[in-house]
Amino acid sequence: MNYDILIIGGGPGGYVAAIRAAQLGAKVGVVEKDTLGGTCLNRGCIPTKTLLTSAFLVKQLANASELGINVEGFTIDFPRVMARKDQVVQQLVKGIHFLFKKNKVDLIPGHGRIFSPGRLEVMNNGETREVTAKHIIIATGSEPALIKSLGYDGSTVVTSTEALCFTEQPKSILIIGGGVIGCEFATLFHYLGTKVTVVEAMPSILPMIDKEVARTAQSYLKRSGIDIKTGAAIQEVTTGTGGVTASLENGERLHAEKALISIGRTFNTSDLGLEDAGVQLGPKGEVLVDDYLATNVKGIYAIGDVTGKVLLAHLASAQGTRVVENILRGPVPMDYHNVPHAIFTMPEIAGIGLTSQEAEEQGRKIKVGKFPFMASGKALAAGEKEGFVKVIVDQDTGRILGVQIIGPHATDLIAEAGLALQVGGTIHDIATTIHAHPTLAECLKEAAEGAAGQAIHI
Repeated sequence: MNYDILIIGGGPGGYVAAIRAAQLGAKVGVVEKDTLGGTCLNRGCIPTKTLLTSAFLVKQLANASELGINVEGFTIDFPRVMARKDQVVQQLVKGIHFLFKKNKVDLIPGHGRIFSPGRLEVMNNGETREVTAKHIIIATGSEPALIKSLGYDGSTVVTSTEALCFTEQPKSILIIGGGVIGCEFATLFHYLGTKVTVVEAMPSILPMIDKEVARTAQSYLKRSGIDIKTGAAIQEVTTGTGGVTASLENGERLHAEKALISIGRTFNTSDLGLEDAGVQLGPKGEVLVDDYLATNVKGIYAIGDVTGKVLLAHLASAQGTRVVENILRGPVPMDYHNVPHAIFTMPEIAGIGLTSQEAEEQGRKIKVGKFPFMASGKALAAGEKEGFVKVIVDQDTGRILGVQIIGPHATDLIAEAGLALQVGGTIHDIATTIHAHPTLAECLKEAAEGAAGQAIHI
């Protein structure tokens, strides 16, 4: 088989690239050894958010009396919660298959290996066949990182992959790593009734985000009942009949029924033939690409987690669209300045652009506008008053440099901020835009007014 574009990996980068390439008239094939949708759909974004929806409902029921609704005696059917997660995933996977059929994208099951530019061998069930293409896109993603001393066994000490397949709810769980994955799993297990302890080696959880937001998130999670230990390094994890025991450097020992390792991710670049094809890899095993997502080998490109840029599904999709348009229409560089992040804790966290720390490190003169959800009529009416919106602004021009949000529906609200940054918007643009009342979106307008010294409701 000969293709215009052949993609290795059918995750949110690969399948989006395939569909866009087909829309532009290319003959496209996707090599996938597992299930379409990749980590995001099958073992990440979608299943965790489905479980978090159940957890959020539990939180609402527990607090229902504050809204004048007395709910007594509800129970959590953990197998049904997990079954619903599987149903949602299966429905979305079927949707991608439908889109492939609609757009005439060929799905090639098996493991793809490049043995020269433009030539790929696909191994499936002991059989090997050759496929050729004018252009090859590597979109093989990433997987959870492991350290031998942490005792991973896939059953008692697990990664997020196995945690999403628990058949019984653990009574207690030790989460190793307080990054995005660790905090989201801590949230969902806590509200479903598991005793949760998070151990993070850094001074704060979520060390990659705005410091003020991270401190606030840590305070909220602790207040909810999650035990968080920061600045704590684990020396060893051992398993026994009673579960797991983690030994910390300070001599403390922690016990739990299960342990979840969430210390980062590694890149899926092994056994792809990249070395034989001459594709250059970075120090962490990532595929090195230029601003146009091309590798050092003509006709071979890479997108998504495997490039080591920003490990987010929506960036992988954006790269997928960009790379096929570069191939078929003409080169345009990939822009990484306005990539939002979304963290589905309770309350939610989202951000885009620069944090105030990053702006100051760049030597920029800034103004900061903040608006607390406690001052929002809609937030108070909904009983979700935690958090704030924070706008970072260039002092001289009023141009918005970044927005950070912690609070209800932060992951939805960040989209307006993304549009503002994309078009080079100013606080004047947001402040003079009429927002519907009462809505949570008004909080961004109020924060922008605050940065201009014209706050109304604070």
